[in-house]
Amino acid sequence: MSEITRAWAARHMPRVARAVNALPDMSGIRLAMSMHLDMKMLPLVEGLARRGADLFITTCNPATVRNDVVAAMRACGAQVAAEKDMPEADWQRAIAAGLDWSPTHLCEMGSDYTHYLLKNDLPMPDIKAGLEATGSGINRLQGNLPPWPIFNWDDLPVKEGLHNRHMVGLTTWNAFFSRTLLSLHEKNVLVVGYGSVGQGLAASAKAFGGTVMVAEIDPARRLQARYDGWQTGTVAALAPEADVIVTGTGGHHVVPFSVITALKDGCILLNSGHRIDEIELGPLSNLPSEQSLPAITTYQLPSGAEIHLFVGGAMANLTGGEGDSLNAFDMTLAVMAEGIGHIVGEGEKAQAGVYLLPRSVWERACPEAD
Repeated sequence: MSEITRAWAARHMPRVARAVNALPDMSGIRLAMSMHLDMKMLPLVEGLARRGADLFITTCNPATVRNDVVAAMRACGAQVAAEKDMPEADWQRAIAAGLDWSPTHLCEMGSDYTHYLLKNDLPMPDIKAGLEATGSGINRLQGNLPPWPIFNWDDLPVKEGLHNRHMVGLTTWNAFFSRTLLSLHEKNVLVVGYGSVGQGLAASAKAFGGTVMVAEIDPARRLQARYDGWQTGTVAALAPEADVIVTGTGGHHVVPFSVITALKDGCILLNSGHRIDEIELGPLSNLPSEQSLPAITTYQLPSGAEIHLFVGGAMANLTGGEGDSLNAFDMTLAVMAEGIGHIVGEGEKAQAGVYLLPRSVWERACPEAD
């Protein structure tokens, strides 16, 4: 990664610099991190290393890894076990290696370390506290919690209301436009899920010319979508009308293969949720396919219709594009830095359980002077 790129990022991420500089001396802290390894994460990793932390890093999604970022993180002293599109077996070995490294704290996007311990019924390491960035990570634990406190920062107003609600939708469609050479004009767009990510996807799709429909299983959110002016229904009922389908739920197989087989000719499928399996991908491998564009795989359905999968069903905005803008992610990453400061300090004193990151912590990332 060039020094010019780093300097540009630093110029547009002042909140992160301020939050990192305010961290305590982290000598003796062994922080295992599982996160997207794109360029915007580098200022935090370099700052943590400067503060004396020992770092073990792997990815929360192999499709979003940038190998030049991995190299830059290693250059600042972090131990990084990740590479672009690493096989599932290698990824699981990396997660296991991070736990064998004897971390004192965890910083996760998707609860990969914690879930690995619980799923395999392993002895619990001496971890003092953890930080979790995603709703899918919290949901993944399903109430089966480790013996340390976990601080959830996904549901904060400055994460859910800004990053989730505004940036994911905007950057998803920007990636879609640039990689498909298409717009949303004259297209029926089905948004699956109407949490904060889905709300942003729907609003952005309309702003970019699409005709929006929403599928949501929660009755309150479905009613909210109706009040927002969208046609609502089930995935099975609405999908055959869609030209573009985008998921943003964090759930498993929310677009099942039974729905995919009924799609219209030319429908494009993409995912903006954390998990790569929101779309049921397995059966697609048995269908005739071709690579229509670098970001588009075309499959022929038994019906004879062709459907198109965007970046293999991986997270669209980070795999097909660069994700959040630097200036917007400056707030998100600053909150993450403040959260790390909390789990290596006062957060260690909390009892086991899941807690919302305290307001007194995250508010430091957005002082009134800004």
